[in-house]
Amino acid sequence: MSERTSWSAPDSETVGYPGVGRVLVVIPTYNEADNVRDIVGRVRAAVPGADLLIADDNSPDGTGAIADEIAARDPHVQVLHRPGKQGLGSAYLAGFTWAKEHKYDAVVEMDADGSHAPEQLPELLTAAREADVVLGSRWVPGGHVVNWPVHRLVLSRGANLYTRLALGMPIKDATGGYRVYRMAVLDKVDVGSVSSQGYCFQVDLAWRAYRDGFRVVEVPITFADRERGTSKMSSSIVREALWRVTVWGTRARLGALRRAVRGGRPDDR
Repeated sequence: MSERTSWSAPDSETVGYPGVGRVLVVIPTYNEADNVRDIVGRVRAAVPGADLLIADDNSPDGTGAIADEIAARDPHVQVLHRPGKQGLGSAYLAGFTWAKEHKYDAVVEMDADGSHAPEQLPELLTAAREADVVLGSRWVPGGHVVNWPVHRLVLSRGANLYTRLALGMPIKDATGGYRVYRMAVLDKVDVGSVSSQGYCFQVDLAWRAYRDGFRVVEVPITFADRERGTSKMSSSIVREALWRVTVWGTRARLGALRRAVRGGRPDDR
């Protein structure tokens, strides 16, 4: 893994978001040459005080080179070049580590394809003034999905319903990838032990934050399906999520049962 070494802090008067502090927006990319310029420009316009880290997995279409061009002109933009396609979860974990090393107060997850509207980021960051984790939610009142086929709607709704039932976690959109984490959350939940990917990566982090007692809130967003490029969603990602959520839910219930049994036997120490 290599990183551009010409990083320099922007003017302190333009850094951060009021009530949140220094913010890093992590945008993983793989073959997003058609989208990366647009998404960076929109983020910079929506939240001028935030910094961006483009985590590129050695995209064959030249996304990394385009990102370098952008970064050379804008000190708010940095590029993390990774040796190959390692997955969304791995890219975010690398971004979290980078954010911690550079002393950011909050980290934003955002897709590169425009499905997460940067214009809604101020709403998520404003909510982060009073919350530890803010989830951009498609499935709370006010949330919307644009241009999705019926089977994607059914899959997402079903996955989130199953997640709530299996884990007992009152989150309507645990699989969404537009979110804000306070750095204290990432320090506490041991992100270094996370190995899941895709949908499951997002569920995993939300589940850990919820179990550790952090305040998790959902803010309605409008999610628009990508217009350019190819979706990274696959059946293997869905299968992984189903299997892992089932395992986590089963373990949680068995653990609760064991605690209940011990609680009913005061002499068992």
